Amino acid sequence: MNKQIRTLIVDDSALVRDILSEGLSQDPEIVVIGTAADPYQARDILVIEKPDVITLDIEMPRMDGITFLKRYMSVLPTPTIIVSSLTEGNKHLSMDALEAGAVDIVSKPTSGLKDSLTIMMTELIHKIKIAATVNVSKTRPSQTFVKTSHLPTHSPEESTNRVIAIGSSTGGTEALARIIPSFPAFCPGIVIVQHMPADYTASLAERLDRLAQMKVKEAENGDLVHSGQVLIAPGGMNHMKIHRFGSHYRVRLVSGEPVSSHRPSVDVLFSSIADAVGENAIAVLLTGMGRDGADGLLQIKHAGGRTFVQDEKTSVVWGMPKVAWEMNAAEAKISLQDIPRIVIKAIKRT
Repeated sequence: MNKQIRTLIVDDSALVRDILSEGLSQDPEIVVIGTAADPYQARDILVIEKPDVITLDIEMPRMDGITFLKRYMSVLPTPTIIVSSLTEGNKHLSMDALEAGAVDIVSKPTSGLKDSLTIMMTELIHKIKIAATVNVSKTRPSQTFVKTSHLPTHSPEESTNRVIAIGSSTGGTEALARIIPSFPAFCPGIVIVQHMPADYTASLAERLDRLAQMKVKEAENGDLVHSGQVLIAPGGMNHMKIHRFGSHYRVRLVSGEPVSSHRPSVDVLFSSIADAVGENAIAVLLTGMGRDGADGLLQIKHAGGRTFVQDEKTSVVWGMPKVAWEMNAAEAKISLQDIPRIVIKAIKRT
């Protein structure tokens, strides 16, 4: 039997601690080594027990979860999953937590706790197993960028037949925060699928928009893909596809079963890019667990597009990129910091 994943639960609600402890203990691969009602109790357990994974609430007495996260990540970096109620304030705080080094987010049910519990626990168990494989040294906070007001080097009408597609999962929010600001203001349109819970992608888009030279927004059905804009697929119920309408490309949000275990799925986006954009596509598959995006990346390559994957050294989890690389779906694997430069070079050569 493999070594169990030693997990610490931190939440100010005794009910939630009991529910999480009981639910996680049902999985033979996970053992709960302690629970804490606040960061001060958690600190003592963390120092003594050194858990493999921490589940962390945001709003707690005596010290908030993000402050605690920042403190222990600097001295005892530990893969951490934010388990928080889905409120407008907490959505933004959860993004702050990801920026501070948290691996992922799980939303507490806001109503019908018992009815939603099985779904939440299944998701949490899955993400704990992923978190246990993460090298948290690669989840360091992104550098601070300042949005510039430099004049564009070319007009937004240029290169409208080009589309850049990006897929990412675990570690992807920080990877995106590091590369999106480096794309010039009137770069060809970028479309992104980042695996996130429903209702969090809008906060991700807002955060990236504050950093980027391009305009970043959560995609809506019918949005035009054009130079100077980044569109992020909304988390939740729909897949995102790109379709050609005359000389333009537009977004379609479509219902459907999960593909490669995800909705929205990178494979669905990339497959539509292969069909609609073909040789004018440039696609990149970033850090993430599993294989979502690998098949779609291969389709883009076969359609004549340029394809790349993030390398193992800079990936938080080299899962999705590894599968794609082993399938020969990418022409090169490149470090995170080099992605904008290589993509821009590819645009000029296509």
